[in-house]
Amino acid sequence: QVQLVESGGGLVQAGGSLRLSCVASGRTIFSSSAMGWFRQAPGKEREFVAAIIGSGGVTYYADSVKGRFTISRDNAKNTVYLQMNSMKPEYTAVYYCAQKTFPLRPTMGSGGYGSWGQGTQVTVSS
Repeated sequence: QVQLVESGGGLVQAGGSLRLSCVASGRTIFSSSAMGWFRQAPGKEREFVAAIIGSGGVTYYADSVKGRFTISRDNAKNTVYLQMNSMKPEYTAVYYCAQKTFPLRPTMGSGGYGSWGQGTQVTVSS
């Protein structure tokens, strides 16, 4: 079983920055697994934000965050990061870290991810 624990959420003003972290533990083949970040705003469905393959050589971003967010990973620490810059109030949501466990499913869809963290709240004030 894989445990994912997010941290780094909080309150930030519009235009500010936050960096989220997600540490994986347990029976994880972390360095071989793509990792993703998703978010869910109140009253909305969970949506894809960013993903990174096991080696870190390829990344994916939702159009809404391209140029503002950067996903990265440190396989030695079993940790994935999400650097969020130039934040907007519409980015307010609970952000979830997830490990991709179904290799043949799309990386930018939640269906490919079988392990999820509990989420961390990010609030962007205007």
